[in-house]
Amino acid sequence: MSNLLYIGNRLKHKQSNETGINNLGYLLELEGDHLIYASTKKNKVLRLLDMLRVCFKYRKKADYVLIDTYSTLNFWYAVLVSQLCRGLKLRYIPILHGGNLESRLKHNPRSCRLLLKYAYKSIAPSLFLKATFARYGYNQVTHIPNSLSLANYPFETRPLHHLNILWVRSFSSIYNPQLAVRILRSLKDQGLVATLCMVGPDSGDGSFESTKQLAKALQVHVTFTGKLPKAEWVTLSKAYNLFINTTHVDNMPVSVIEAMALGLPVVSTNVGGMPYLIEHGTDGLLVDPDDTHGFVEAIKQLRSNPGLLMHITQKARQKAESFDWTIVKKQWWNVLK
Repeated sequence: MSNLLYIGNRLKHKQSNETGINNLGYLLELEGDHLIYASTKKNKVLRLLDMLRVCFKYRKKADYVLIDTYSTLNFWYAVLVSQLCRGLKLRYIPILHGGNLESRLKHNPRSCRLLLKYAYKSIAPSLFLKATFARYGYNQVTHIPNSLSLANYPFETRPLHHLNILWVRSFSSIYNPQLAVRILRSLKDQGLVATLCMVGPDSGDGSFESTKQLAKALQVHVTFTGKLPKAEWVTLSKAYNLFINTTHVDNMPVSVIEAMALGLPVVSTNVGGMPYLIEHGTDGLLVDPDDTHGFVEAIKQLRSNPGLLMHITQKARQKAESFDWTIVKKQWWNVLK
């Protein structure tokens, strides 16, 4: 059992999905580790101060400090917390999230060196990020994937007579939600029976409203559920038989792994970490970003070829099994000795 400080954004509100600090922290607690978190502060300055305060307060009790590291403002939190840990001689472990972290390697190389050079370990949840950091000379990054509890994701085969499409992500421009609406319109224009359900919170960048307006302009009905707890969207998924991932930028989204576990065939843009997660034609289909025609043709290919559909969904389930917590936790045990 380890005493862990977990530093990250632990806010829970309608504008965000759960982050690593909630998912991984919960699973580590189930294994008997004792965790202290920072921070739940909404104000950004107070959040940073709280992170630093917690590190100082528990400096003599913590075995390790886990630091969620993203490419956004959180990056600077991670750098500052890591340097405090360095000064306090605390073993800290950056957990590298976000498909756009390469922008920090390009534009903030000195800060990246400060963060990673003195880390006890650095963890990349995707092989894509591990390879990205290796290109910049960081060869000691350890790959430990995001995980799920597979028992919560019952596998079910789903014929594609009618196309009931599911999209699960936050409404943000980098995830290109409007593409999903254009795909629905194109399928209908070709005489196919199709529905679309979009699950996820409004990030606040205008994407949610613009997606609704596009659906209205294209005269297609789209079901918008807002943010749903995992158990609810997994239950909802029983009514759907296809999963699309439309993003411009990506790492290794848990929602895609969950879809693979459930038996939903996945068609995704071929960006970021997606080709590291999905082998095209084996456990999913990959198309060019922002390519409505490519998505439609891939969907039609699955619909017209039941053998390919069965092969892809079975192989996807097998791959999802490698992300089960019973396997991934052993990798964390090796780090948190």
